[in-house]
Amino acid sequence: MRLVFEKSVPGRRAVRTGPRDVPAVTNIPAGLLRQDGPDLPELSEPDVVRHFTALSRRNFGVDTNFYPLGSCTMKYNPKVAERIAAYPGFAHLHPLLAQLKTGRLLTRGALEVLYETDQWLREITGMAGFTMQPLAGAHGELTGMLIMAAYHRDRGNNKSTVLIPDSAHGTNPASAAIAGYKVVCVPSDEHGVMDVKALECNLNDEVAGVMLTCPNTLGLFNPHIKTICELIHDVDGLAYYDGANLNAIAGKARPGDFGFDIVHVNLHKTFGTPHGGGGPGAGPVGVKEKLLAFLPVPIIVKTGDGTCALEYDRPGSIGYIAPFYGNFGIVLRAYVYMLMVGKEGLTRVAENAVLNANYVRVRLKDHYSAAAEGLCKHECVFSVPKPMLDNGVHAIDIAKALIDRGFHPPTVYFPTTVKEAMMIEPTETESKETLDAFIDAMIEIANEAVSEPERLKSAPTTTPVSRPDETAAARNLNIACL
Repeated sequence: MRLVFEKSVPGRRAVRTGPRDVPAVTNIPAGLLRQDGPDLPELSEPDVVRHFTALSRRNFGVDTNFYPLGSCTMKYNPKVAERIAAYPGFAHLHPLLAQLKTGRLLTRGALEVLYETDQWLREITGMAGFTMQPLAGAHGELTGMLIMAAYHRDRGNNKSTVLIPDSAHGTNPASAAIAGYKVVCVPSDEHGVMDVKALECNLNDEVAGVMLTCPNTLGLFNPHIKTICELIHDVDGLAYYDGANLNAIAGKARPGDFGFDIVHVNLHKTFGTPHGGGGPGAGPVGVKEKLLAFLPVPIIVKTGDGTCALEYDRPGSIGYIAPFYGNFGIVLRAYVYMLMVGKEGLTRVAENAVLNANYVRVRLKDHYSAAAEGLCKHECVFSVPKPMLDNGVHAIDIAKALIDRGFHPPTVYFPTTVKEAMMIEPTETESKETLDAFIDAMIEIANEAVSEPERLKSAPTTTPVSRPDETAAARNLNIACL
């Protein structure tokens, strides 16, 4: 497909503008003015529409294909949630309205959505209160770390360290470091979960807390999770729950009951809102009672007349973490999703997500090396077996071969604790037929890795770009064409 600049024809236009009806600006310094006009493509309206429509047909997403990205929970997004998020009464509100006395009547519905979502997330996670402000999971992590730091400052604690398992999401150590903490990595035991003895060896009075997700990135539930939280509390530390994998236990178990003090929830994972392409996202953060005072402002509260209002007078708050109230449209989508599935439905979501992951695990275990033995939760992790590696076939080759077969690759080379990792998360929204087609493709690739390995190394062959040199692109970035 030709670039839009290559389709340009001098003098061709899609829109013709009338004469300027505002005064020209004449006081701009000459050094800031262009010497030549902008180099823009010249096309007719049909040319523009057809070009971008053709590009859109090359998009890959949950509406077009199976998207088994491990740890990302790329589930189908219900269209009813999209439609309700576009209601004029929600979509056309200005965020400043809620801060005006006269605006409270106009924003009662939106504030009620935020308030009720807070209440429901409390029940689902076992927390005492939430902020809806964080704009993504990693943003939620940073919010949680800032709350952790505020708690220790308030108590006069001299805490400098956060403990994080070696299988953690990469944003965990980054968030802790941005918040000013030193990160200590705790290794996994032979079962693939955080080693309790290694944790104990790293416990001291400087430990501010621990960050982990349960189930972890291998899809394993840590049977020692309550013990881990208790050990952290023994040194007056806080336990932080990365909610990226909440889809595996939602409705079945609550992080707060395990002993966690802070939780972030990825609404764009567990609660069926859009995910990918850099956003939008939402990562609400919930805390136990002793941390409520540190939540970002404003907090949405119920007034005496039963309406919702914004509360700013919170001296212990960490302040604003995002403009206004977060990504309201994403919170609204999650609200609709929770209304749709209800309490019993949320439990079935977790059950079906776990069932699907184990179905994939069992059917592929004779063709790929399982990273862990026994049942998994929401995702399963495999490694490339030795016969394939001996033929020069790696995880990246398997991922590229899946593209030719109409599937988005799973997450590869993560978690880093597994060599040649392939992390598959089918979610609960995929049918058995879709899973069977994906599994058949994986088995076909496994056979091809032994019989025709060179063929895999040239995949994908059906895409406009096959195998760019990603290392060279990163090291020799060329933005001149952007």
